[in-house]
Amino acid sequence: MTYKQIIPFFLAFIFTLSGCNQKKESGIKKESSETSEVQKEVEKAIPTDTAAYRLKNIALANGDTTGRWPIKDQPYPNEGAILPFHRIIAYYGNLYSKKMGALGEYPPKELWQKLNVELAAWKKADPTTPVIPAIHYIAVVASGTPGKDGKYRTRMPFHQIDSALAIAKMGNAIVFLDIQVALSNVQTEVPQLEKYLKMPQVHLGIDPEFSMKEGHKPGKKIGTMNEIDINFCTEYLAKLVKDNNLTPKILVVHRFTQGMVRNHKSIKLHPEVQIVMNMDGWGEPILKRSTYKLYIYKEPVQFTGFKIFYKNDLKKAPHTLMTPDDLMKLKPQPIYIQYQ
Repeated sequence: MTYKQIIPFFLAFIFTLSGCNQKKESGIKKESSETSEVQKEVEKAIPTDTAAYRLKNIALANGDTTGRWPIKDQPYPNEGAILPFHRIIAYYGNLYSKKMGALGEYPPKELWQKLNVELAAWKKADPTTPVIPAIHYIAVVASGTPGKDGKYRTRMPFHQIDSALAIAKMGNAIVFLDIQVALSNVQTEVPQLEKYLKMPQVHLGIDPEFSMKEGHKPGKKIGTMNEIDINFCTEYLAKLVKDNNLTPKILVVHRFTQGMVRNHKSIKLHPEVQIVMNMDGWGEPILKRSTYKLYIYKEPVQFTGFKIFYKNDLKKAPHTLMTPDDLMKLKPQPIYIQYQ
């Protein structure tokens, strides 16, 4: 079985070859923290209606009869939560690299043309669930070189994060800032992004694949996170929500192996934070369905996501991408869709 092999630890090598591939950003200007239009969209995302919330989660379970789905005894979200009444459709990547996803591969106008095609496809596949576009930007990248502090990760400069926010604003999209901690940890890296996470349209992603708790270099083996890591993130986000009178944040956790997430039953849920366990493996459809069933369906946390790799998913027969209609057949139906 082959899983995703686009390993961001080659980022330092890519920097050398491309001179950091600095973009002229297609005339995009650095944006201020003004986010009124995005905030208006977020604030109308969900009414405080517990009955409707329960019914929508039952619908997402898609007929599951095992008792796993929908999640029992979860807290109702605070007013303004996006999930589960909207499905998020995200483009993933890093502006320095064309090899890490669509976000770095296409100039902004072309990116939005392509993302709008995906949004339209999802609207057609599930007319009952409005879609919200998202830009999922890798803000801390696992690296092949140790750096000054020996942590094998590269923090993206704020001006590049500002550019990602500007691209998102072009389509009134929300933003996810993704962290690959390498030999660092979420306790160190998440607070570095606090000024962005205080913005109402900005959410968080974490990637256990590149959390190297045993000291290995990123890419040498698949990393891991546990409930301590994930609970730190949710508690940190919950405090930001309370202190800054924000609508609930979303935490996306990537996963495609058993060992990437440990002690899932001890992950704590909060009304201020919504957790998405995102199936992040690549391969042919039968492999992706199997991975989703083994590691997302069987170990429920709260909501689920699914990643489509435009290139790597085509490497093996039948050389086809899974469609929105395909993903709607899953139990549970993913509410967050990521394209790389």
